[in-house]
Amino acid sequence: MAGEGDEDVPRDAKIVKSLLKSMGVEDYEPRVIHQFLELWYRYVVEVLTDAQIYSEHAGKSTIDCDDVKLAIQSKVNFSFSQPPPREVLLELAANRNKIPLPKSIAGPGIPLPPEQDTLISPNYQLIVPRKPASHAPEETEEDEENGDPSQSSQEQQQQQTTDLPNRTPQRVSFPLSKRSN
Repeated sequence: MAGEGDEDVPRDAKIVKSLLKSMGVEDYEPRVIHQFLELWYRYVVEVLTDAQIYSEHAGKSTIDCDDVKLAIQSKVNFSFSQPPPREVLLELAANRNKIPLPKSIAGPGIPLPPEQDTLISPNYQLIVPRKPASHAPEETEEDEENGDPSQSSQEQQQQQTTDLPNRTPQRVSFPLSKRSN
């Protein structure tokens, strides 16, 4: 793929091809060149836009070399991050590994850590609200027709309250476990 039709290729594409060849890449799709060129142009536009902003902030009418260097340095500092040194990672791992793992619950199936260390233990409280009891039920025409005329309204109310279940508030709660860090 590489090296075919180099006569008609723009200068930037030839530079990308020579960079790939210098890195030891011999076989690649022709679209790789276009992708590298797009990335390259986008990066240059972003750097020059930042350099123009720095130049305007400094009160200069044109962009100079220092503005471009500052834009490139800010792009490197804020776009790419280096991993911490190996010694720092080893020290962090040693400190973390000093803390023993929690004991597991032996039982059938998958062994699980203790219940206080899991996220599946209940950690909420449920309060069932009390509904206000109605003072006196309103009589409808059907009640008047079906009701016994000898029975007083007070007796009817007592009978209805005994038919209804006791409406006392119920509080259901679960213990909230404290996590020690």
